[in-house]
Formats: sequence, structure tokens, C-alpha cells
Amino acid sequence: MWIVPESEIAGLMTREAAFDAVEKVFAAMATGDAYNFPVVREAIGHADALYGFKGGFDRAGQTLGLKAGGYWPNNLETHGIINHQSTVFLFDPDTGRVKAMVGGNLLTALRTAAASSVSIKHLSREDAKVIGMIGAGHQAKFQLRTALEHRDFEKVIGWNMHPEMLPNIEKVATEAGLPFEAVELDGMREADVIITITSSFAATLMADNISPGTHLACMGTDTVGKQEVDPVLLSKATVFTDEVAQSISIGEAQHAISQGLIAEADVYQIGSVINGTHPGRESADQITFFDGTGVGLQDLAVAASVVELAIEKGIAIEVEI
Repeated sequence: MWIVPESEIAGLMTREAAFDAVEKVFAAMATGDAYNFPVVREAIGHADALYGFKGGFDRAGQTLGLKAGGYWPNNLETHGIINHQSTVFLFDPDTGRVKAMVGGNLLTALRTAAASSVSIKHLSREDAKVIGMIGAGHQAKFQLRTALEHRDFEKVIGWNMHPEMLPNIEKVATEAGLPFEAVELDGMREADVIITITSSFAATLMADNISPGTHLACMGTDTVGKQEVDPVLLSKATVFTDEVAQSISIGEAQHAISQGLIAEADVYQIGSVINGTHPGRESADQITFFDGTGVGLQDLAVAASVVELAIEKGIAIEVEI
């Protein structure tokens, strides 16, 4: 078995490589060449933690495995480590033997940012100039850095429940040479692209905060009950997702469906746009919506790429089990 420690990930996986891996696996999912297993996600009754498993099998890439981990909300304050903790395990699909154990914290951040940027590449208007950020925590920085590489944005605007955190994304904008403006939620009407990345359990962004032609990538809802946006917004948009089954059960679409505003048939896989079997955006004033629930295959794709690089560079640690 190969081990790739968390400390080595930053030197191996780039934003570009994560984007390519996620885009390819989304395409494979849409053709049926890759599929995810049902998600297990539970409150464990200790340390206020949510813990779970996401896994799947990519026939095309011969990648089988799972990611184990979750969210420990007190980690940063109590232990000085990030709240999200995860590890990816890869298995040989021919024998079932474990192939690799890979640190999953940075990989999770990179693959989540890659997913929203895949949607920006394929669904946002090519003339998009203003990007809006709802959320300004640790993950928001990854989301913004990657997004800025896929359109010629000229301005970043942001809102956060705790405004004192907005310098996190202002710093990213400044590094990219772009102006940043803190706005109220109705100021998001200026945005051509909006990324939401919060852990909210109540809608924050309302339908009337959005202008025609906007593309939204909602990345924070991955559990029953979580919610970032007004369900009415989904009824006004063309809705895409990574995995339809997850979108309607643990993603943002769960609320719009439960209220009868949309049906399962109204939610499309982003991979079908990548493959060209769905037209995606069809007009300049169309609102497009990506419900990024986070699928196990994303984790497996980036982890498999990292293991190959780590072995090639002599960084991976081989152990007998």
C-alpha cells in the first residue's frame, strides 16, 4: 500500500490538475462510466462532529475507493487544526486490496473549488465580469482563486454573515489585481457569477437578489436540512448538479423539490453539458444554477492523480499490510 501524507499534497496537486480530474470524472458520470455509492453522513454525538463516507467506482479510470471524514466545528479553536478532516482510501478494483491512503484535507478543498469552476467554465456567460462571493471562510479562498482562472473577471464583491471575515476573500482579489467591494445581499444583483460557500441551515440569498443571466454555484449544502438559497430561485433557473440523487436528497434541490417548485426531472448532470448532450446555457439572460453537493468520485479522481505523481517523484511511502 502507498501512503501520501497530507504534508506532501500541496507540492503535488495543482488547481489545474484538480480541475482536469474533476471535469473528466463529471463527464464519465454522465455517460455511466462512473458512479457514486450512497453517502453515509451522521452526527456522531461527540465533539459536535459530522462524520461520513463518500465513495464510488470509475470504470474508465479504474478507480475504486472512498473518502472518510467530516466536520469538527471546534477543531480550530480547541486543537489548532482545520475543522474539516478527511482521508481518501483507494482499492484495486480487480482484487479489492487496498492500494493507497491519501491525506484528504487539501484535496477536498481543491476538488470542491474545481467543481464550481467547472460549472463556471461550462455555464456562465463568457463576458462575465463581476464575481460575487457569499461566504468568506477557509474554503471561500480556494473557490475564488480557482474561479478567477476561468473568466476574465474585473471585480470581486462579497457578503458574509460575519463581515470581519471578508478580508479573507479581499486578500485573494488583491493578489489577483482586482478591486473588492463588501456589499449587502441585494448588491449581488451586480454579479454575473455567484459562489455560495457557507454552512447555513436557512436560506440567505433570495431570488430577488439575482439578476437575469447570472450563473450560481452553490457549494455549501451537502446534508439534509442545510440550505443557502431561496428555493424559488431554483424554479427560475436551469439547474445542474454533480449527482442528481444527492442534489435532491442532501443538496440545495432538496428544498425546492419538497415545496413542489421543481421536480427531479428538472435537475441535470453537469457532465451532460461537458459531453455535449445538454446544451447548457442557451441565452444571455438565462439563470443557470449548479448544485455542488460534493461526490466521492471527485475525491477519488484527485487522489488517484496525486498517488501517481507521488510514486513518480519518490514521495509516496510504501508499506506492507
